[in-house]
Amino acid sequence: MHFEPNALYHIYNRSNETVFKTRENYLFFLRKVRKLIAPVCNIFAYVLMPNHFHFLTQATEKSCQDIHEKHRQDTQILSKNVGTLLSSYTLAFNNQENRRGSLFSHHTGAKMLNDTFESNPYRRQKLMEEDYATTCFLYIHQNPVMAGLASKLEEWEFSSFRDYAGFRNGTLIRKDLAFNFIQLDQASFYEQSMKNLDEDILKKLY
Repeated sequence: MHFEPNALYHIYNRSNETVFKTRENYLFFLRKVRKLIAPVCNIFAYVLMPNHFHFLTQATEKSCQDIHEKHRQDTQILSKNVGTLLSSYTLAFNNQENRRGSLFSHHTGAKMLNDTFESNPYRRQKLMEEDYATTCFLYIHQNPVMAGLASKLEEWEFSSFRDYAGFRNGTLIRKDLAFNFIQLDQASFYEQSMKNLDEDILKKLY
């Protein structure tokens, strides 16, 4: 993964098996996110699903700082910390389940959402803000409903939707910054969060 300052990224990983089996598994993972990921980037949205996760983040200058370790040449802090998050969670999960081996996919995706083919900088910025970032934001929150795990967005505990909709006052996400990029009206946020998503744009989130 390579990150550029101020760019928005859809970060995701999927397993072929269940990686969150208990409520404590989800909470443990989020505590790791708070310790390793939140300090080095801006998290705008997230969802943890039984066998995968999604995050919408903004890279910062700190995200992109190179670390200087012999076995990690040219590795940025955010990339390193994502790897540490997954390896440390895998170790704890393996101990819990008395299993061995990897848990998540070896490759964690990090799709830059403002990487379009528009040559006009203004149009490129509008595409990022109005289409890709907003669609990713909505897609992340709609995941549990689309998967049949919840009938309403707020029913799924392990996403940032409850924070935006006023059902919870979480501090993991940067709501103060997110609406600079997400084209949603805060006054009608709940209603807009359930709108249908453009399939063509969804394909470009990966």
